[in-house]
Amino acid sequence: MSLKTLELIEPNVTVVLHLSPYVAIIVVVKRKPVLIVDESDDSMKAIDLLKRLDIEYVEYDIKKFEESCCGELPTTKAPSLFAVEGIFKGLQEINEYTFLKGDAASDTESESAYW
Repeated sequence: MSLKTLELIEPNVTVVLHLSPYVAIIVVVKRKPVLIVDESDDSMKAIDLLKRLDIEYVEYDIKKFEESCCGELPTTKAPSLFAVEGIFKGLQEINEYTFLKGDAASDTESESAYW
């Protein structure tokens, strides 16, 4: 028995091949965290922090939600980060998330298809 891991063109998809008399292919999709931002200094600092640490994420401007989707989001604080590891509100909690990412790479599979 041998296991081989291949990273495809898309860096967030990992394929594990189990080579035996029976072929097994397992596809693991790693979810990118979602960063909700506004025009504040803390949002700009959060963007800069994630970029400097090479943490991949999807960015959403809270104003675009207000204009095109859901109206005003009064309970959502920007910046906020929605990740497999949890919800991180404010720059201080996003800093804590980066320490989590630095301590151990997340192999946690999410039950949600939304992040």
